[in-house]
Amino acid sequence: MALLTGAYRGRLLAAGRKQLGAWHRKEVDASVNLFCTAAAARSSTKAIDNTERFVLNTYARPALVLSHGKGSYVYDTTGREYLDFTAGIAVTALGHSHPGVAAVVADQATKLVHCSNLYHNEWAPTLAQRIVTATTAAYPQGTQGIYAKDGSGARVFFSNSGTEANEGALKFARKYGKHVVASGKLDKATSAAVHGDPNFKSGLVSFTGGFHGRSMGALSLTANPKYQKPFTPLIPGALTTQYNSVSELSTFVDERTCGVIVEPIQGEGGIHTAHVEFLRALRRRCDQVGALLIFDEIQCGLGRSGHLWAHHKFPEDCSPDIVTMAKPLANGIPIGAILVSSKVADIVKIGDHGTTFGGNPLACRVGCTVLDHINTPEFMAHVNEAGNVLESELSRLLAPYIGSIVVEQRGTGLLRGVQFSSDPSRLIELARDRGLLLVAAASNTVRLVPPLNTSIADIKKGAAIIGDCVKQLASEQAGNV
Repeated sequence: MALLTGAYRGRLLAAGRKQLGAWHRKEVDASVNLFCTAAAARSSTKAIDNTERFVLNTYARPALVLSHGKGSYVYDTTGREYLDFTAGIAVTALGHSHPGVAAVVADQATKLVHCSNLYHNEWAPTLAQRIVTATTAAYPQGTQGIYAKDGSGARVFFSNSGTEANEGALKFARKYGKHVVASGKLDKATSAAVHGDPNFKSGLVSFTGGFHGRSMGALSLTANPKYQKPFTPLIPGALTTQYNSVSELSTFVDERTCGVIVEPIQGEGGIHTAHVEFLRALRRRCDQVGALLIFDEIQCGLGRSGHLWAHHKFPEDCSPDIVTMAKPLANGIPIGAILVSSKVADIVKIGDHGTTFGGNPLACRVGCTVLDHINTPEFMAHVNEAGNVLESELSRLLAPYIGSIVVEQRGTGLLRGVQFSSDPSRLIELARDRGLLLVAAASNTVRLVPPLNTSIADIKKGAAIIGDCVKQLASEQAGNV
């Protein structure tokens, strides 16, 4: 039905004008537009009704139905245009209907979409090689974790999503813990009674504000009662401590810990960046107790921060043993991946983990295209410029409201957040009415994650709409006093 607002409308107009003559053009135009608008409304209503009838209700959605997108814009079934500052929650890094992505999908779909991991395909190892090569080339100073020069080098496991990538990383950490116990590498101060317990070193640690997924393992490390409480009991051995707090690390990360998972920049948690001292102390503590350091870069990685990886903003002595990735890797085609260091790769054996769809040739070929686009100096320069412009424009527009309805803005690159003093739902609604799509995060924060190739003009346009909405919100709140 989206065609009613595009090519089909044009055909109706042409046919009507031909039949009735030029003197009826205004009447024909009005009738066709009314017909198309009514048809689009019926189509939207049907889609929303069928969602309510047949789709399990786990999301609160506005009453609009998106039909297509182009670049940084999406369109609903009535033809209305929206500047997309959500990018599918940091997924469509190259925007909607990217011609390079579309061409690859179309071509690969005629060749081989799936063959399972029972057999080799040409695109999974190609993408794995490009991830490893791009990561190490972008961080030549690295010597620890995935950058260690010993062993066989870093390796990649492909999954279907970020949650699955984190689940795999947690499994690998548990396997590594058993390896440490079996190899007799536990600290000599540890009680002799536990040296033979294969499950002794199985503890997992995460941090407040982190979001790692909704499956049972990842959920156990996502310390938010809203997500966890309905599904308890969670997996045992999962602990949560304070993000950016160095003082608590020695208490929570100890000889029982096999893995620690952290976002270098928290997304869902409200766009909070880790402190250098915190990540440095965390790396040091993991080394002391023989635990793996896992960086969840599912939202902040692959160019979003203005670097290939967000941890590339930090010194070498903050490097991870495992990096998980997903969202933008195939620009909307489902894919996830786990990049592991050689010491992790060496202990994972055939049969330890698996996936039906992970590493399929379609997703991996698209991943190669996306990575090739993102991993260039010109592309990263644009992300940094766009991020700086967004920060500058928002600083100017929001200045009158800091300390009242606006708490602060924060972030880096094109991973930005504006924190409000109260629930920002009304602000998101006002922006949508003005043709801008936004997404919320924790702590009354509005997340700004446009496509990474959004033009500077559209960055300014989005910022201006946000400024107008904040102004109206302030006026509304003043009127309610």
